[in-house]
Amino acid sequence: MCPVLFHLGSFPVPTHDFFTVLGLLAGTALVVMEARRRGVADRAMTTIVVGALVGAALGTRAGNWWLYLTRTVHPTLPGLLIDSGKSVLGGLTGAYLGVLVTKRLIGYRAHTGDVFAPAAALGIAVGRIGCFLTEQPGTPTSLPWGFVPPGNVVHRIPNCPQCAPGVALHPSFLYEIAFLAGLFAVLLWLRPRVHVPGELFKIFLASYAVFRFAVEFVRGNEVVALGLTRSQWFLLATVPLFVWHFARQLRSGAYRSTAPPATAVAAIAHGGPLE
Repeated sequence: MCPVLFHLGSFPVPTHDFFTVLGLLAGTALVVMEARRRGVADRAMTTIVVGALVGAALGTRAGNWWLYLTRTVHPTLPGLLIDSGKSVLGGLTGAYLGVLVTKRLIGYRAHTGDVFAPAAALGIAVGRIGCFLTEQPGTPTSLPWGFVPPGNVVHRIPNCPQCAPGVALHPSFLYEIAFLAGLFAVLLWLRPRVHVPGELFKIFLASYAVFRFAVEFVRGNEVVALGLTRSQWFLLATVPLFVWHFARQLRSGAYRSTAPPATAVAAIAHGGPLE
């Protein structure tokens, strides 16, 4: 609908890429601010942030690599890296693995998820603005807030067989932006109230997973089996893990614990003993 946001001289700036980069910058800035607030903004944390960004960059493409390889007659390396599409779920998975690998390599033992949780919600929300402006909005709807694409661009929306002049569609990306903005506010509210190390990030992942599974029904993505999309099948394999984790935490009384002393947190963050 709006593939080019603006021009820098004769160079067109793609809308989707612009908001993706803007989301990464916003999220990275928030990580830095949160690390400073928690007193862990050191060289090790900088290395971990780089690991997360590298993992996200690889994961966001890797999530669609197998589709590209199976659907392209003559696949190429540039095509694999550029034309294979992007996946938020793949990016989150890649970022998570990037952090784990980086921490293992540098011997960093403290939990870091709480530093990343609000930033992830904010960064994805900003990036989804580009998705709304360039991708298929969603499935047809009769709801009053349905989005009717302009008639002069409706046939140019990629991968949107349901797009037709005058047909209102679910603004699924706006749903996601609103949800992530609300989740960002909730995570900030929970920040001083949840004292289990690393739990904020798990709350973010579980909340986003449940929402994403639900919104897929109105996204218009390809259904692959039993009325579910690829993203939903991926989430069906992961959501039970979150259910198991939170059930175990509740049984153990982890959420009734008080905040650990600041000295203990500082010791753990800098490689001290975990007791």
